[in-house]
Amino acid sequence: MREGEGQEFANTAISWFPGHMAKTKRLLETQIKSVDAVIELCDARAPQATRNPVLMHLAGHKAHILVLNKADLADEAVTREWLNFFRSKGLTAIKYQSTGGKTKEIFRLIETAVMPKVKRMQERGANKTVRVMVVGIPNVGKSTFINALKGQAITKTADRPGVTRSNQWVKINPYLELLDTPGMLWPKIDDERTAFRLAFLGSIKDEVMDTERLAGELLTVLGVLYPEGVTQRYKLKEGEIGLDRDSLLEACCRGRGFLLPGGRYDTLRLSQVALDEFRGGKTGKISLERPDK
Repeated sequence: MREGEGQEFANTAISWFPGHMAKTKRLLETQIKSVDAVIELCDARAPQATRNPVLMHLAGHKAHILVLNKADLADEAVTREWLNFFRSKGLTAIKYQSTGGKTKEIFRLIETAVMPKVKRMQERGANKTVRVMVVGIPNVGKSTFINALKGQAITKTADRPGVTRSNQWVKINPYLELLDTPGMLWPKIDDERTAFRLAFLGSIKDEVMDTERLAGELLTVLGVLYPEGVTQRYKLKEGEIGLDRDSLLEACCRGRGFLLPGGRYDTLRLSQVALDEFRGGKTGKISLERPDK
């Protein structure tokens, strides 16, 4: 973590494990036994924070492919650092774009991962249907990823957590099936920086946290990591980037002209816009964490 990052974070622990997530965990524990490989998606803007330790444990010794999704929204140099970091740990890792990347590379990695099992079946005179489970936390882009591999919209997608609520098998071709699973967080998120990063990215429902506080924290962090981009985006004056959370929100309101009758600051509107613009990549290519920190 860069010096100064997260100094404005208040103590935050989130216990948010809805019933459907507990059900998902039980289903995954059962179905993981019948798959040949696991594709885990994380968000390239925060690869460590968006990896669920429960899912990593469930994957066990299965062939494992880690996809850094939404790489087009992340800082390219930092994403390269993350890929090198994961690969140095022995993981098969690849970056992928939020709007759909190069599917041929994904298919090649799947083929390589399951080749031993396929060959054993061929030696017995049979063609094996490969089954791959796609897992990740909420809003990391699993359904969009599967739709890209299928070449058509077959699963529901939306830029918010909790859209996929049940496991769904998707037949990609005669010999490959993918299992789309609901996003799952772990039962308790104790680390405050992780909690905020997940909330910034929309992996935790906005209703769980105060919108203005969340946006204020986001702008504070971005002001440390990418001060020039934030200053330009919100038309800040010299010195305003280092203001406290509430004063920074007001300064951003002034810069963007988000004012209510009487000249009052429309901090709620600004907060909603700031979160939407960050999640949609309008604030720039941003990475919230890097492996050497």
